[in-house]
Amino acid sequence: MTKERSYFEATALKRQHDLSPEHVPEVYHFDRTMSLIGMRYIEPPHIILRKGLIAGVEYPLLAEHMSEFMANTTVFNTLSSLATTTQHKSAVAEFCANVEICRLTEQVVFSDPYKISEFNRWTSPFLDTDAEAIRNDKILKLEVAELKSKFCEKTQALIHGDLHTSSVMVTKDSTQVIDPEFAFYGPMGFDIGAFIGNLFLAYFAQDGHVDHENDRKAYKAWILDTIVNTWNLFYKKFTSLWDTHKEGPGEAYIHEIYNDLELRELVKQKYMMDLFHDSLGFAAAKMIRRIVGVAHVEDFESISDLVKRSDCERRALDFAKNLMKKRRNFNTIIDVISVA
Repeated sequence: MTKERSYFEATALKRQHDLSPEHVPEVYHFDRTMSLIGMRYIEPPHIILRKGLIAGVEYPLLAEHMSEFMANTTVFNTLSSLATTTQHKSAVAEFCANVEICRLTEQVVFSDPYKISEFNRWTSPFLDTDAEAIRNDKILKLEVAELKSKFCEKTQALIHGDLHTSSVMVTKDSTQVIDPEFAFYGPMGFDIGAFIGNLFLAYFAQDGHVDHENDRKAYKAWILDTIVNTWNLFYKKFTSLWDTHKEGPGEAYIHEIYNDLELRELVKQKYMMDLFHDSLGFAAAKMIRRIVGVAHVEDFESISDLVKRSDCERRALDFAKNLMKKRRNFNTIIDVISVA
């Protein structure tokens, strides 16, 4: 990875802070030559969200905050509201230079898990047949090819690009999104899917963290509730902002054409359903790569019993494969968690 990624991280932090100041730390100084970012210190007791999920800590405002961050930082960068095509293409061109980071994502998320790769690993020998099944699944490969195409070609909005639960720091009443070095103009569903997919990974890992004092059942239910609330609140906030700025300069749905209430509702329904299905597909892809790809997650890796760990991972894999193949059959997030 080139050191130029620091420029895109600093630039994304600044733009996302402007749009969601409550949930993105402020950048005070950036030196491009030195790749030096001076930014607000996220003070204790903030911890990495993934650590909190492993410990079984509930964060009652997490869905509210993350949905607000994702809605605010995407809607104003899309052609549906305030971005003109000239502004949008200029911003896309700037972030296209973050190409090496994007190529890394293309490789580790959409390619390596579906072929023999020196970088892949899994909980062997317990998941050997599961990893082989993924490499031999023709339908899964068709679906991941479509998702890779969207990742490479769909310049929908400025996205974080790596929005997993280790890129979020939390307390009970604060949520801070960090580390957007993978930022570029891409499909919004990639960020939404990354966050939801990592919550599902945390959900499936919970059985591996059960002890005599806590069966984790109530916590698993809280994670599922958080997934539901994250999507539903995002939907509400995004469409509300879109409505508020319906007469803005956004050129995808200009007001002179889409000023009919019934037509606007049809547009929103189609737009959001497509985004929902994109998000589910990307969530599945992110889950699969974290189990049979190059970079794993502490949610599973901290389970020392390999039999128990592989059992949790297998359930997550089976869910992710089903989600990727059948994502278009789901109409609500409740439908999704009902099969988890």
